[in-house]
Amino acid sequence: MKVVRTIAEARAAVEAYRERTIRGGGRPSIGFVPTMGYLHEGHLSLMKAARRDTEFVVLSVFVNPLQFGPSEDYERYPRDEARDLRMAEEAGVDLAFLPDVREMYPEPPKTRVIVSELSEPLCGRSRPGHFEGVATVVSKLFHIIQPDRAYFGLKDAQQVAVVERMVADLNIPVQIVACPTVREPDGLALSSRNVYLSPEERKQATVLYRALSRLDEWLAQGLTAPQELKRKLEEEIRTAPLADIDYVEVLEYPSLSPVKTPSVVDAGRIIAAVAVRFGKTRLIDNRILDFRTGEAATCSGR
Repeated sequence: MKVVRTIAEARAAVEAYRERTIRGGGRPSIGFVPTMGYLHEGHLSLMKAARRDTEFVVLSVFVNPLQFGPSEDYERYPRDEARDLRMAEEAGVDLAFLPDVREMYPEPPKTRVIVSELSEPLCGRSRPGHFEGVATVVSKLFHIIQPDRAYFGLKDAQQVAVVERMVADLNIPVQIVACPTVREPDGLALSSRNVYLSPEERKQATVLYRALSRLDEWLAQGLTAPQELKRKLEEEIRTAPLADIDYVEVLEYPSLSPVKTPSVVDAGRIIAAVAVRFGKTRLIDNRILDFRTGEAATCSGR
């Protein structure tokens, strides 16, 4: 695995792979996994998917300051470069790109990428500017690496929707591959922020998975109105005394617009999304239900 820290080095390494492949009569196939580091099994699943699908796998590790608000945890965000590199190499990554802030933003950027409407509900409401930062840095990374396929976890399904729309609107030639949420044995979605949880907060945080898992039960009981499902989710989450709800929403997906039908079953595809604080740690989780295909019984993030 080659490790580079500058944009010029990253571009040169990718171009060298392309030239070697074309000279050998092959077709370049580049998979890309953008991350903020402090890697866990969720990230590994993305790298392994890229390894299966493509010939040359690129990982980026960059804690992007543009997607943190003034009161958020940019400096506190966990970092462990040596561990990240070990995990990446074991997963079969070919190129690890680890730029610093000065490399990515030599001057405060005057150009930002804004995906309107999709960036406004859910986390966009409580974290203004967050998805502008996400779209801007992902656009930059796509232009630097120029991958064929890019891999994102559905734990942050809003991010996936934002990136997919950006790619479609700007005709960026990359296929977005959305991968299922990876969970701990007790259901808690893997997140770099889980390390902040105290033992009791960690125990109570499993209420998010438990609430989302009960959607099938409530639907079977005939509770199909979006507001009914939202109310049931809120009631279940509040059974955890430490849970401080930021939002609970039931929306159409990927538009993230309010459900327009009286029953979610008639909406086609919906997302039940939650954001809850346990102490100082804000966790998100979701469940996507696709009533068109019958894929409404999984809680893996599909």
